[in-house]
Amino acid sequence: MDFLRNSSPQCTDRNSILMKTITASTTTKALHHSPRLSILLAWSLPWWHPPSRESMAVAEALCSGTDLGFRSKGGEIFHNAVPLYLSEMAPTHLRGALNMMFQLATTLGIFTANMINYGTGKLEPWGWRLSLGIAAVPAVLMTIGGILVPETPNSLIERGLQVKGKKVLEKIRGTSDVHAELEDIIDASELANSIKHPFRNILERRNRPQLVMAIFMPTFQILTGINSILFYAPVLFQTMGFGRNAALYSSAVTGAVLASSTFISIATVDKLGRRALLITGGIQMIICQVIVAIILGLKFSSDEKLSKTFSTLVVVIICLFVVAFGWSWGPLGWTVPSEIFPLETRSAGQGITVAVNLFFTFVIGQSFLSLLCAFKFGIFLFFAGWITIMTIFVYLFLPETKGVPIEEMIFLWKKHWFWKRFVI
Repeated sequence: MDFLRNSSPQCTDRNSILMKTITASTTTKALHHSPRLSILLAWSLPWWHPPSRESMAVAEALCSGTDLGFRSKGGEIFHNAVPLYLSEMAPTHLRGALNMMFQLATTLGIFTANMINYGTGKLEPWGWRLSLGIAAVPAVLMTIGGILVPETPNSLIERGLQVKGKKVLEKIRGTSDVHAELEDIIDASELANSIKHPFRNILERRNRPQLVMAIFMPTFQILTGINSILFYAPVLFQTMGFGRNAALYSSAVTGAVLASSTFISIATVDKLGRRALLITGGIQMIICQVIVAIILGLKFSSDEKLSKTFSTLVVVIICLFVVAFGWSWGPLGWTVPSEIFPLETRSAGQGITVAVNLFFTFVIGQSFLSLLCAFKFGIFLFFAGWITIMTIFVYLFLPETKGVPIEEMIFLWKKHWFWKRFVI
């Protein structure tokens, strides 16, 4: 496995990206009082061609760092706001499916970006500039969309705009009979306004169940191993015997599979429930990880190169793993935390969820190569072990949230066999 003997370049590239992100955060802070200057700097540098390799490296670091910084901050804001927005706007019986569309949009965006990068990569020497420039299109669309969408009734009422909040609620529900839901929102808003320190409040014993879910759901989502497979899919497939172009095609296939599998969750999440999808998806991922580990273990232990048949089989099983993730832990890792918090700690809880997700994405991304070198084919058993733990966790500790109004989630914890001892 040549990849295991030549992993340092990938490590260097990953560290370079992290250093650019640090550069971006410093640059963004320095230009805090001039957003326009930050934007002009980010978009003008990629189109400037410096006269030397050294200056090109500096420009590339500044530009990519600034760009990554803005995208990282934007990503944090979107992962904080969008799931909460969808949960508060959606009717109870469609909340799961509508929230899944956030994951669908994310996976379609990743797939589209990969295809654009693959296509523009062949346009030497200016293709990378075109790829960066095209990124402005979704940014403009998201900005326009953010201006046009209405505030949620919960947000309006919490800020004292009850009349406007009622009008928005009637509009999105399609009826004027919203008295019961409106009263629930008003009660929740009064309680939320009485809480001055939501992050301190979320640490109280009565909020323990939601806090645990805010930490463990994103942690388990990353420990499925999906990021490792998607990050290093081309290298993994090339190691298994595919050519360089075939590796690119294979990673494109996994991206398409991930996007298409989200439709399964959209169609079933409000019928079968969150627990059913998480548990069955976990079981399917465990089986796929174990099968891949056995195949690679038997072949690589005897220094045999994978035949075309076995290589194809491994790719098919990995795609089945991606399918299982795409309709279970992928979207539900964001949906469940967004709908379980009371209004007074909702933003703080979602912030914790995003922070934990980003932290473990960083940890797994940095440690994957070392783990792969140490465990070899056992890396798949490593992740299979974690998926087993998270599947048991869901079975024992996560109540079903299907069909429960978002402001009435507290009653789930009061009825749960374990969490009722924490909730008063």
